[in-house]
Amino acid sequence: MTSAATKSRVEDKLYQNRYLVDSGRPHIKVRPHQKPSANLLALTHVCPAKCYELNDKGQVEITADGCMECGTCQILCGTTGEIEWNYPRGGFGILFKFG
Repeated sequence: MTSAATKSRVEDKLYQNRYLVDSGRPHIKVRPHQKPSANLLALTHVCPAKCYELNDKGQVEITADGCMECGTCQILCGTTGEIEWNYPRGGFGILFKFG
């Protein structure tokens, strides 16, 4: 049985990744909405990088810094038009480190 000290956590592995922020040019935007849909609300729970959150006005917002470009938001909201998703510009975004 592996001891807790030698067991890797997902957070420890994710910490090894690096992210180069493209200031002022996020590659994902949440489109304006009156009331967030169930899918937008789900993003506040299922995004592995925790990029989506509910603000004090009840709107879903994104902070794209740290986005892992996993596609979860595209699966939930890509066909509904609730988000605008593009690849980051060259040289920006996630840099995965394996180890």
